[in-house]
Amino acid sequence: MLVPRRAKYRKQHRGTMKGNAHAGTRISFGEFGLSSMSTGWVTSRQIEAARRAITHFTQRGGRVWIRIFPDKPITKKPAETRMGSGKGDVYEYVVTIKPGRMLFEMGGVTKDIAFEALRLASHKLPVKTRIVEKR
Repeated sequence: MLVPRRAKYRKQHRGTMKGNAHAGTRISFGEFGLSSMSTGWVTSRQIEAARRAITHFTQRGGRVWIRIFPDKPITKKPAETRMGSGKGDVYEYVVTIKPGRMLFEMGGVTKDIAFEALRLASHKLPVKTRIVEKR
């Protein structure tokens, strides 16, 4: 799973998810891509599940690029804990997704295989997505 090696600060605020993505909106490496159409948090486990779905369907053919990295720590308090006494411990890492952000890219496979692999990967993610092709 993807986690940062080190961070300047251990915990972060939740932040907002307004607006569209500015960077990482175009296909840069492959020929096919999975682009987001809504906002949300994607965890490192979901990224790994989508990556495994792609590589399993393509039978390790072609190439896959993961264009997102979970660098936002999410905290959670233990079960049956009283309110107060500070912020909880880091539970998982997520990446904030905005509309237009490229999530995955693929290359070196046919259009049919790429579209089906990216479709299977999109079912593992909590955001609405669309499959795009390089012009």
